Amino acid sequence: MTRQGCHACEVAEADIARICGDLGVPWSAENVDEDPELRAEYGDRVPVILIDGNEHGFWKVEEPRLRAALGG
Repeated sequence: MTRQGCHACEVAEADIARICGDLGVPWSAENVDEDPELRAEYGDRVPVILIDGNEHGFWKVEEPRLRAALGG
């Protein structure tokens, strides 16, 4: 979950793209401001990382933890 103009989101997206690219895992980003329910749920906690729809973390990517969760 991201937001346009969010520097932390840009950093997290770059980290996730690199890690998922290394592991061959597909990923996507969704802008919370495009959906009132997502904006209400995630508010100012973006970026939020979801794995299979479950919250894995927020604000920054913890690379070793994310790699382990993705099986890498």
